[in-house]
Amino acid sequence: QVQLVESGGGLVQPGGSLRLSCAASGFSLDDYAIGWFRQAPGKEREGVSCISATDGSTYYTDPVKGRFTISRDNAKNTVYLQMNRLKPEDTAVYYCATGCGAGGTDGWGDDYWGQGTQVTVSS
Repeated sequence: QVQLVESGGGLVQPGGSLRLSCAASGFSLDDYAIGWFRQAPGKEREGVSCISATDGSTYYTDPVKGRFTISRDNAKNTVYLQMNRLKPEDTAVYYCATGCGAGGTDGWGDDYWGQGTQVTVSS
C-alpha cells in the first residue's frame, strides 16, 4: 500500500522543540518533493516547509522561517521537520504530502498525504 505516516507530535511548552517524522511505505520518497503542512482549528491548511527531490533545496514560509528545519534521510525513506522555539500559534495538526517547490504554497500537495500528527504548544 502507498502510504505516508506522520509521527512525533505532542504537548510542549513555549520555547520547546519537537521533531516530526514523515515515513513512506509502498514508494520511494527520494523520487518526490515533500512538504509539511499544518491546520489549526478554524483555520485553513497552510504549507510551512518543502524539500525538493532533485537538488535538496528547502523552502520555508515566514511564520516558521529561522525556527523550523526540514531534512530527509533517503535510506530510512523518511522526511523530518525539526521545530525549535515553538510558539502557541504553532499549535495545529501537521501533515506531510508529496508535491511542493519554489512556487507559491497554494500549489503544494498532490497525490499522497499522511493522516496528521497533533502538535500542541501551551504553558
